[in-house]
Amino acid sequence: MEISESLLNYFLVPAVKAVVVVILVATAAGVLTYVERRTLAFLQVRKGPNRVGPEGILQFVADVVKLLTKEDVVPAKAQHFVHFLAPVLVMVPGLAVFAVLPWGPEFTVRIPWLGKITTAWYAADLNVSLLLVLAITSIGIYGIILGGWASNSKYALLGGLRSAAQLISYEVPMGFAVVSAILMARSLSLVEIVEAQRAHHMWFILPGLVSFFLYFVSGVAETNRIPFDLPEAESELVAGFHTEYSGFRWAIFFLTEYANMITISAVATALFFGGWLRPFPNVAALSFLDVVPGVLWYVLKVACFLFVYIWFRGTFPRYRFDQLMALGWKTLIPVSLANLVLVALAALGGFRGLRILGALLWIVAVGAFLVVTRLRAARKPSAAPPAPAGARPAEA
Repeated sequence: MEISESLLNYFLVPAVKAVVVVILVATAAGVLTYVERRTLAFLQVRKGPNRVGPEGILQFVADVVKLLTKEDVVPAKAQHFVHFLAPVLVMVPGLAVFAVLPWGPEFTVRIPWLGKITTAWYAADLNVSLLLVLAITSIGIYGIILGGWASNSKYALLGGLRSAAQLISYEVPMGFAVVSAILMARSLSLVEIVEAQRAHHMWFILPGLVSFFLYFVSGVAETNRIPFDLPEAESELVAGFHTEYSGFRWAIFFLTEYANMITISAVATALFFGGWLRPFPNVAALSFLDVVPGVLWYVLKVACFLFVYIWFRGTFPRYRFDQLMALGWKTLIPVSLANLVLVALAALGGFRGLRILGALLWIVAVGAFLVVTRLRAARKPSAAPPAPAGARPAEA
């Protein structure tokens, strides 16, 4: 029995992809919680979860079971419908955005009873997919704000207001960083941006060094992660916008945060690190790297960004809220405007202009790193000479 090609390509395959994406993202978010706890334990020289399963590998399964069976408490004076709607508004955009994230190139596979199928590692390639990603992810802020307001709690309300101010502030430099990648590729399609990096014989991290820095810092703030986790500051707001949530609804907020981390990392990989392309895809001497599938290259790059997220959490202290806002409005936005002008001028020169800009930016970055390192070494106080043997300590 043969299935019509239109039914196969426009309904069955996208439906299967949607189900697989939801399952994989939910599972990856759960596994990422375990990876984060073990990595933080390593960084802090302590033991992480190690009781449930071998080396604690089943800890995230135990957490899911606990959250699903935990009592779902709703405050008596809360706005019940909005209180229920808020986690949905956070979860749905966090999962829907994966429909246009390109995890790999097209491939052909033959399935019994279905015939030969040519598909790709993404559900859809839209000519405005990058714009769609920004539009969908910006909806999640409504869930956070409504969750804080509907809880009828001052701590949750303050967390929601903080999150609104934070996301509005950091959307601006993130948008300018994305526009710089659009100028380099001259396309809004994530697939075409990846292919443009192949055509330019370089990843866009070379001319887009500043753009990537702005995007990733803004992405950390967008996902409310340390050092920008002011909406969830336990020392000030108990738990922020989700203070009055428990059980499965709290789990939705928790897992969506990790799904958003994956989203930010996946978009950064597509915009600046060649997506599914191997390192130096136009160098014939490295053709042996082609044995690694493109989707695996993409996953490895995303995993590196997720490790940086965890590394930040185990390294940096939390900003004060005034410092957070000052960093966004007084530093990142002016730098993003200046960087956008530079990238636009370089893009006018085509491939050669982008290569010149990339060389200059990396020379300046390496030079600044060496100067700062030398200055810090010069400021470091020299060690006091050791006291001679038998000398008595000076009396007070």
